[in-house]
Amino acid sequence: MAKPIKLLQLMAGSPQGGAEGFCLRLVLALQARGVEQAIITRPDMARLDELRAAGVKVITARFGTPLFDLTTHQTIKKTFAEFSPDLVLSWMNRANAFAKPLKNKGAKLLGRLGGYYDLKYYSACDYLIGNTEDLVDYFTAQGWPTARSMYLPNFAEHKIVPPTGRAALNTPSDAPLFFALGRFHENKAFDTLLSAMAQVPNAYLWLAGDGDLRPALEAQVKTLGITDRVRFLGWRTDTSALYAAADYFICPSRHEPLGNVILEAMANGMPIISTDNNGAQQLLQQDKTGQIVPLDDVDAMATAMQNFIADPAAAKQLGTAAQKFYLENYSADIVCNQYIDFFKKILDQIPCAA
Repeated sequence: MAKPIKLLQLMAGSPQGGAEGFCLRLVLALQARGVEQAIITRPDMARLDELRAAGVKVITARFGTPLFDLTTHQTIKKTFAEFSPDLVLSWMNRANAFAKPLKNKGAKLLGRLGGYYDLKYYSACDYLIGNTEDLVDYFTAQGWPTARSMYLPNFAEHKIVPPTGRAALNTPSDAPLFFALGRFHENKAFDTLLSAMAQVPNAYLWLAGDGDLRPALEAQVKTLGITDRVRFLGWRTDTSALYAAADYFICPSRHEPLGNVILEAMANGMPIISTDNNGAQQLLQQDKTGQIVPLDDVDAMATAMQNFIADPAAAKQLGTAAQKFYLENYSADIVCNQYIDFFKKILDQIPCAA
């Protein structure tokens, strides 16, 4: 029997977020496929009990400023020595800064990026992983070797569950219901979506997420006079049930390198409207698997929403086609096999110890 791959993951992100959510999904999926793992992350990260129950070794650390947080460095050093991983996979800038002292200690260092970050934070990495082909092109344009770059996409979480009851969120059962989610940040352009909602008077919106812009968005809802049709749900862990309850999904983002939310909507077979961000350009085909509208174009977004409502059968066909495309290209099995094949390729290049 082949020796299992031993993988140490470092995640220094927020309790919630797209990269953080995918990291946890990937850890669970790789563990289920025989990859032995440990993860060092912050103590407030979501779903840690679920990781432990799956057999993942979970260690928590503060992940403060890398130059001064000696305790986190010591935790990583101790875990590395005890776990003796073959590979270390670090997520985003801060975790990669903490991974630098592990260079040339016996494991290959992998940096995983979901955005166009400054590669100075990844100088110690042996390989870089980008979740879009455009990101990998960015690596090479910055001088990173092509042979040490790898495109590995994300996959979404999809559970077949009963829909969230609309009555609990004061939403009529027969109302056209749009669903959107994400961090309340300027890049997500929820202000544009709310302005479009004002032009679609018979529709309701469930908006899951939170962030610094929440007070401004709530004030905008009042100014637009759509308080009775918009529900702020906060961060949710039952997104599959929310997708099941909604009729349509909408992604208004100004900047979305991949778009985990678009992948999730595709996995759930949702009719999708998205702005023309990088994620939509990679994942959606206009009039085949979704509707793409210009960035920050309130009128175009409102028109697309009205078109879905006017012809729900045609919208449903788009959702079905999107789900088929997802299953053929981005399912958990497909993506995890790509990760494992990549890991094996790296390890095959490492000379065995005498």
